[in-house]
Amino acid sequence: MKPKIILAAMILSGSTQVLAAPAPVSEAASSQSSIEKRLASLESMMQSRNMLQLELQQQLSFLQDEVSQIRGVTEEQSYKLEKVLQRQRELYQEIENRVTQAYSQPVATTEPTSDYSQSASTQSYSSDLSENEAYERAVALIMKDKRYDQAIPEFQTFLTTYPESVYTSNAHYWLGQLLTIKGESVKASEHFKIVVNEFPNSNKRADAMLKLGILLQEQGLISEATANFNDLISQYPSTTAAKLATERLSN
Repeated sequence: MKPKIILAAMILSGSTQVLAAPAPVSEAASSQSSIEKRLASLESMMQSRNMLQLELQQQLSFLQDEVSQIRGVTEEQSYKLEKVLQRQRELYQEIENRVTQAYSQPVATTEPTSDYSQSASTQSYSSDLSENEAYERAVALIMKDKRYDQAIPEFQTFLTTYPESVYTSNAHYWLGQLLTIKGESVKASEHFKIVVNEFPNSNKRADAMLKLGILLQEQGLISEATANFNDLISQYPSTTAAKLATERLSN
């Protein structure tokens, strides 16, 4: 009986091994399916990253184009500003030369003398191109074209448009000169007073004081004219305007 039992046990054991053999094949299939899913996921991630990189490159290219355009505009504006400033320097140099010539002659109020004879290099310039152009256009009506009547509204418009301009005292001085030519001495005096009272650091102040004193003298306001001349001599003793004021007082 024992040999039969042993044989039966061996048969059952073999059949169990035969039935259990397919298990490794199923696990391999499941593992392969998991790998394929991971590969598909990685491939999808790579595609998304590539698309994102392409989009970023396009945005970078667009930004570079914009920067180039802005740089071009900036360079163009800088060039225009430099040209305007150069023209301003040339204009002020011409004005200074004319002032020197005017002061070498007897004082007269029948023609504008131009800016006070300080170095043109001390003049402040505006960084606003339109402001520079507007002021230069008004001055050109005097210096180049001798169109004094047309220059008056041009300077008035300039003061209205640019009330805080670095050229405000200059514009008031020019209006004082132009109105003096037209014989409107009272209005001219008001503009010279603005330069004297509101712009203590203006390079036109001494000259405006001289012109104001002359107008007050012509209006018969002798005491005011005398006080104005004395202030000029006291505050600007070494200037040509002070010397001319001294001559006025002595006469």
